[in-house]
Amino acid sequence: MTSASANLTIDTDDGPMPAYEASTKGEPRGGIVVIQEAFGVTSHIEDVARRLADAGWHAVAPSLFHRQGSPVFDYDDLASVMPAMQQLTAAHVETDVTAAFDYLDSIGFGPSRTGIVGFCMGGTVTFVAATLRPVGAAVTFYGGGVRQGRFGLPGLIDLAPSLQTPWLGLFGDLDKSIPVEDVEALRAATAAVAIDTEIVRYPDADHGFHCNDRPAVFNPHAAADAWHRTLTWFDDHLAG
Repeated sequence: MTSASANLTIDTDDGPMPAYEASTKGEPRGGIVVIQEAFGVTSHIEDVARRLADAGWHAVAPSLFHRQGSPVFDYDDLASVMPAMQQLTAAHVETDVTAAFDYLDSIGFGPSRTGIVGFCMGGTVTFVAATLRPVGAAVTFYGGGVRQGRFGLPGLIDLAPSLQTPWLGLFGDLDKSIPVEDVEALRAATAAVAIDTEIVRYPDADHGFHCNDRPAVFNPHAAADAWHRTLTWFDDHLAG
């Protein structure tokens, strides 16, 4: 399939939120929210949206930094990234995720036909989103805050009992910011929930292993396997 892409604006309770939208040619199978990295809605995140559209989904990637002018940071500009990320609150996350879900609902993708996937900071947001309302499926790529919470929220381990959405977590063992023991504690916490969950670890993968714009950490094998699992998770859990 060949996808088409465009920029749009989604209304939120905190004002307009820019987003990148990718639509499939033909009848879409459902809608997917793509949650940005800590670096913003980067070219990699836009590429993820287009790849989802090529796979038959209607994808939208909202800018969670819209309150700050929707900046996009270089991957080596951590001095700017951290303050921007730290301005996000739990209320902001809920507002923005809800608006993105509501947008997809307004164009015909109800909760059972809606999924969400996020990377880095967005992986954490995705897990939080999966606790806010039941949608079809959620996938987290190397989302932090597993034990020590972010955005003023508890850690993902403590949030796990609130999961309402089938959730897949994808982590690299070489990720210094997410220790393996934390990933295994999250596995135990999510396995205790009466909903479909799975965690996959990649022994030779670092944080950001899916991002081919970061050659220092990009792991082609892990990225390909994780992407295949992502599409399969959506195929298996989203209605329609």
